[in-house]
Parts: sequence; structure tokens; C-alpha cells
Amino acid sequence: MAVVRDLRVLLHFRNFRRLLAVRLLSQGADGVYQIALAAYVVFSPEKQTSAATVASAMAVLLLPYSVVGPFAGVLLDRWRRRQVLLHGNLLRALMASATAVLILSHVPDWLFYVSALCVTAVNRFVLAGLSAALPRVVDDERLVMANSLSPTAGTLAATAGGGLAFLVRLVVADSDAAVVLLGAVLYLCAALASLRLAPELLGPEAESGQPRLTTAVAGTARSLAAGVRHLAAPARREAGWALLTMTIMRFCYGVLLVMLLMLCRYTFSSNPDDGLRLLGLALGTSAAGFFAAAVVTPWAAGRLGPGRWIIVCAASAAVLEPPLGLPFAVGPMLVATFVLGLTTQGAKIATDTIVQSFVDDGFRGRIFSVYDVLFNIAFVGAAAVAAVILPPDGRSAMLVLSVAVVYGLTAGAMARLGADSPPAEATESV
Repeated sequence: MAVVRDLRVLLHFRNFRRLLAVRLLSQGADGVYQIALAAYVVFSPEKQTSAATVASAMAVLLLPYSVVGPFAGVLLDRWRRRQVLLHGNLLRALMASATAVLILSHVPDWLFYVSALCVTAVNRFVLAGLSAALPRVVDDERLVMANSLSPTAGTLAATAGGGLAFLVRLVVADSDAAVVLLGAVLYLCAALASLRLAPELLGPEAESGQPRLTTAVAGTARSLAAGVRHLAAPARREAGWALLTMTIMRFCYGVLLVMLLMLCRYTFSSNPDDGLRLLGLALGTSAAGFFAAAVVTPWAAGRLGPGRWIIVCAASAAVLEPPLGLPFAVGPMLVATFVLGLTTQGAKIATDTIVQSFVDDGFRGRIFSVYDVLFNIAFVGAAAVAAVILPPDGRSAMLVLSVAVVYGLTAGAMARLGADSPPAEATESV
């Protein structure tokens, strides 16, 4: 199997193995923590959840990253990225433990959201740091392959963490606090795993000519503008279009995720626990789509080029999403989660590769943080749109068809303006 062969090749890089271990533990903890949040906010029997409630929760948890994200980029281009992984995961372990205490104390929802926000805010530094560090642990020839397998493995780890969270609830304790504490333990393990990487290994380069930290923080807007200008240069046009296309696809995915949450909560089952289990199954089929993307993308991007592969992913989602979504039945919806997992992750792998290939090392932290901010704004915007359109039971043919149109327009725009590069040489041998 090609993906197994590719993984064996990458695992020959010792530091890649170590960075991958940090990613798997960190994102596994994310999966545990996110399932705990979903169970507490959406599937608690005593809560009457609506699409507006879900949108409000996403806004509280994600919108502040519009402020945190730019600072993350500036700091990632100056701080040692290994230290970001170490201290970030230690801090999340501490704050996740505090979240568990708040759940047991039955505090007001706003205080719970503040605690959860702190945990997920640090996540922006860790994930952006992992992406910016990846070119430092593999050679240029294997970068596309690493981008295919490493983030996908992290997503699968997050899904496995979610499954572990369900297992804890079913076997150990029917308690969201116990699940959150499990996440705290995994964050601690991720921090310890990062100690196996040399402090200077992941960069950034000391001689990159960056100003002092205080000057950089004060001039964050100017620094980000420089990053955007770097991305907007003619030689990096494809990277800019790929990032914009991926943001729109993230918006579509977010809209459909809110719809799935409401369907699992009210349409597919009248019992909140059964609805939560069904959501777990849907996340599992989506993870299978992520894995399929890791298998297919190196081959497809090698022959089409990463930009054209993004077009194929968006167009496939446009064609397949309506017939799978409009029945509003469990079987077709599970198939839809697989398809959207494949197309979304396939486009993301290609986008990561394009951005990393075209962006200079001294700008990668900033660009990936802008990438992250765009993702979060798109997700919050998607939740807001879903809150306006969705009825209480989550069934909306207009929403399904509208998302398909957006996918189609996105594929067309990318085809016209952003994907004229030749196939990626790095994938030709994959």
C-alpha cells in the first residue's frame, strides 16, 4: 500500500518521527477535549440546544483568534518553535484541568467558555508551530508527502481521541469532567514528547533579520501587512489563491457541520446520548475520508499539480453533496461525511504544500497564523449563516443546495485564476 510505503520513508527521518509524536499526542488531546465540549454544550439533556446556541459557542471560542492569531505568527517567527510546543502543551494541560473543575462546580456558562477559550487559544500557537516546523525535519523532495501524511495523521489522532472520549464516557465514567482530565493527561504527554527535539532544530533562523520582540509586537499590523505582501507577490500568486479557496471550503464544511450537529441532536435520534454516539460515528467516517485523502493526494497532486487537485476536490464536493445530503437520512449522511472529509483534507494537504513551498521561512509563522485566522473567521461565519437558515431539527434543503453552489463557484474561480502551475515534482515518485 502506497501510504504505508510513504510513511516508512518519512519515518527514516528521526526528527520527523519525533515531531509526528508531538502532533499525534497534541491533536489526540484536542479530540478528547472537543468531544467533552460538544457533549457539555450540545448534548447535555438539560440543555435545549439550537443552531444559534452552537453559533454563539463557536463565536466565543473562535473569534478571539482574530486577535491572537496575528501575534502567534509574529512570535512564531521569533520564538524557538520547539519551546512553543513544550510550553504550549504544558499550559493546555493546566488549563484543561481547570476546565474539569469548572464543570464539576456547575459554574455559569460564560465562565466555562472563558476557560475553554484559553485552552483552544494556545492551540493556535501549537498547530501553527507544527506546520511551520515541518520543512525543518524533512528534505524538499519529501515535503509534499510529509504534508499529506503528517496533518492527516494528526486529524486521525484527533478522531481517535474523540473515540477514546466516548469510551471513557461509556466504560469509566459518564462525566464530561473525567473526559477533560483525560485530555489534560494527553497534553502533558505531548509536552514531554517535545523534549526529544533539540531546542534550535525547528527554527526560525536566528539570522533572519527580525526586529526585537517588543518592536515586533507593537508593529504587528505592519508585520502582517509585510506577510500579506510577501504572499501577494506574482511569484506566490498560487499560494494566495489556494489559501482563499481553502478558506471558502472551510466555510462550507462549517455550515454542514452545524447542520450535522442539529440532525444528530433532534432528527436522527430523540435521545441525546444516542445522538452523541451517532455524531461519533459520523466523525469516524469523516476520519476515514481524511485517511483516503492522505492515500490519494500524493498521487493526484503529483499528476495534476496541487492547485488543480484543489479544484477537483471542490468540484467533487459540489457534485456529490446534494444527492447525499438532501435525503436527510443517516446512511447517505454518513457517506457525505466521508466524501467531505476526503475533499476537504485533500484540498488542505495541497494548500499546505503550496504555501510552504512558495513562502520563505522567515514568513511562514505569520502566513500560517493568517491562514488560521481565516479558518476561524470562516467557521464562525458558517455557524452564523447556519443559525439563520437552519430550522430547529436541522433539515434545510436550501442550505444543502446553497453550499453546493458555493463549492462549484469556488472550483470555477480557482480554475480560472489560481491553478496554472505544472504538477508538483515532489510527488512524481510517490
